[in-house]
Amino acid sequence: MEDKKQYQILLCEDDTNLGMVLKNYLELNEYEVTLERDGRLGLAAFQREKFDICLLDVMMPNMDGFTLAEEIRDIDPDVPLFFLSAKTMKDDIIQGYKLGADDYITKPFDSEVLLMKIKAILKRNEEENKINDNIEFDLGGYHFNPKLRELKIGSNMQTLSPKENELLKMLAEHKNDLLPRERALKKIWGSDTYFNGRSMDVYIAKLRKFLKEDEQVEIVNIHGNGFRLVAPEATA
Repeated sequence: MEDKKQYQILLCEDDTNLGMVLKNYLELNEYEVTLERDGRLGLAAFQREKFDICLLDVMMPNMDGFTLAEEIRDIDPDVPLFFLSAKTMKDDIIQGYKLGADDYITKPFDSEVLLMKIKAILKRNEEENKINDNIEFDLGGYHFNPKLRELKIGSNMQTLSPKENELLKMLAEHKNDLLPRERALKKIWGSDTYFNGRSMDVYIAKLRKFLKEDEQVEIVNIHGNGFRLVAPEATA
């Protein structure tokens, strides 16, 4: 049988019994689960590894779930995020959604219902990613097709490496806006380390060479924050 993708779940829960029961249940359903007991350890795990979804308790030692969610959203605004909480007040639930939660599940909850919710959001994300894979970009005189990894200007065509392609795609998605350095490193290299940062700088230099044929298109360093791909907006 062909191997299917094993989704990675970050579970932050300070109740030892609930955490282990939930971890075991999700692993029985073929998810890979990293269980952390407090928010600070949860953030360290998120910075270290790539996750497909985060399940966060709200009341945790060292860093609460709401603060952790803000930190996670700064790194990756798109990763699905559920709160699992005994806090059932309307204000808490509203705060959870304002922080970008995809769901706010109050304790006690049915594990099977949680599993169905996880499956539904991961399926939705997979479908959205398939649609995004087919998007092409016009960047000044260049036409960029990420699916084929092709960057064209006039009769010149450059085939990009997988990492060059991913990086240019992220820059194009943020065209004329800031692409945070940490977000690109986390998504493409898997973690925000010094060595990965140096590697990304090499790829930025390569992309600048590929884009030098159109002087209206350039990748600008935003010191300490990230990069901006400057390109004229398409005219109707």
